[in-house]
Amino acid sequence: MALLVVGTLAYDSVETPSGKADDVLGGAATYCACAAAFFGPVRLVGVVGSDFRPEDRRLLEDKNIDLEGLSITEGQSFRWAGRYVGDLSVAETLGTQLNVLEGYEPHLPASYRDSRFVFLANSPPALQSLVVDQVDDDAFKVMDTMNLWIDTTWDDLLAILKRVDMLILNDQEARSITKEHSLIRAGRKLLDFGPDLVMVKKGEHGAFLWSKDFFYAIPAYPIEEVVDPTGAGDSFAGGVMGHLAQAGEVTPEQLRRAMIYGSVVASFNVEDFSLNRFRQIERHDIDARYQEFLGFIAHP
Repeated sequence: MALLVVGTLAYDSVETPSGKADDVLGGAATYCACAAAFFGPVRLVGVVGSDFRPEDRRLLEDKNIDLEGLSITEGQSFRWAGRYVGDLSVAETLGTQLNVLEGYEPHLPASYRDSRFVFLANSPPALQSLVVDQVDDDAFKVMDTMNLWIDTTWDDLLAILKRVDMLILNDQEARSITKEHSLIRAGRKLLDFGPDLVMVKKGEHGAFLWSKDFFYAIPAYPIEEVVDPTGAGDSFAGGVMGHLAQAGEVTPEQLRRAMIYGSVVASFNVEDFSLNRFRQIERHDIDARYQEFLGFIAHP
């Protein structure tokens, strides 16, 4: 069944030890939607400017991403510039231009409101709440966040955490919300904020999953050379949500499979800048790497 993804589309300028890419397609919702599209249909909600390139729209359409919810506003699209030096898990932001994103409020087309799986990509918690207002109560709702919202919109963040079924975030964000140094304690404590499930991304060190009934951990798929880590977390979330929407159910077994698929999809993403690797691979490439990864886990 179709997955609804709501969040930012952007143009990024990125510098890493492997090179540089200027004004390339990016954004949390873009990475998530393209990753999830390997598993099934995706509905995308976001805003871009009149500068949004036709070839970028075609990329999304070619991946079976429904763009009825994509708003095009006169002006420039959201832009982000950053670089990675040394620690590839942390980006140094060089510039952010909100442009058409400033003042934007997501409005779902009527055809999207019956979505059974909903992913709220990184965006202000108040906007995430607006989306939850527009979908069915029994939809499986998942959100991401970042330290900016933790530091500046605490009350809004607490409110939305009570309305979602699963929280996906990285280890720094988990510690920032809970004030816990131990990631294990942080994950368990996050359950008290409202969600039934908490999934913490640890980059090259894998991922953790908590519920009140079980705990699960996986390593990351080993990559010899990371070219550009931008969007890795969003691609991980897209793999997770894409698999769950394809499975049509949220069970411990499907969640474990989803985490492995998330790690595999993210491993492809970091092998090149922007969405370049997603342009080159097909679902069979993901499944082949998934089986290889299972071998790593079963036979360390």
